[in-house]
Amino acid sequence: MSTEPDRLLAVEGLVVDYPAKGRGRPPFRALKGVSLSIGAGETLGLVGESGSGKTTLGRAILGLAPVTGGTVTYQDRVISGIGKKERRALGDDIQVVFQDPYSSLNPALTVHDILAEPLLVAGVCRTDAHRRVRDLLEQVRLPADAGERLPREFSGGQRQRVAIARALTRSPRVIVCDEPVSALDLSNRSRVLDLFVEIQERTGVAYLFITHDLSVVRHISHRVAVMYHGEIVETGPAEVVTRTPVHPYTQRLLLAAPVPDPARQARRRAARHRLAAGGPGRNP
Repeated sequence: MSTEPDRLLAVEGLVVDYPAKGRGRPPFRALKGVSLSIGAGETLGLVGESGSGKTTLGRAILGLAPVTGGTVTYQDRVISGIGKKERRALGDDIQVVFQDPYSSLNPALTVHDILAEPLLVAGVCRTDAHRRVRDLLEQVRLPADAGERLPREFSGGQRQRVAIARALTRSPRVIVCDEPVSALDLSNRSRVLDLFVEIQERTGVAYLFITHDLSVVRHISHRVAVMYHGEIVETGPAEVVTRTPVHPYTQRLLLAAPVPDPARQARRRAARHRLAAGGPGRNP
């Protein structure tokens, strides 16, 4: 699908350098001129192996990684390099769901207080904040008494639902989802993915969905961008990229996904080894 008419978030020529350990050594270039865009109500799946730079890209969009060059633009406004006060104000529009829901939730606060805190900081009265919390718990399919419980009292899947509810608190237009289902078992993973889709259909929120799993992005994404060594090597409709990829690196990612047939799995493993042994996208 084309997003140009309603492009909401754009990354253009983004470069991120990290200082190298050791004196006199050049910085490590994590992103090498990355460009992509996300339309309103769209899910862009960003896929790649560990170390490919996908999480760094998400952090750069959120203002958590240093931008050496290029720009991040939200609604035609450059937001890379803005100050802390302006960045906090963007919390109404751009939110995040992290991989580990437990570490991102304050263990000393009840779920109600976790969800109400950003509303109260924004000046919402306690009555309205309480009403909003009840609505959020309903949206993410948690029981009514969940607000009075602590994060440790929930399962991993339920904690991720709390994290999603917190991201939705201020009705954002974009959510950066950084491996939000990788720590969940298969049954919880499927339910949480369905919840993301349901929320998007109801609210029109856009997702940058970061993962290493092509089957996950196939389930949830409209378009897919594939990262390798800090660069986008392939992009296109999710159905195309996740089933008939062109780039050898994407083909390797597809072949790495397990299948239940042992003979077919052995053939896929052999094909992956052949791709890794030569051609563009092989491991250094």
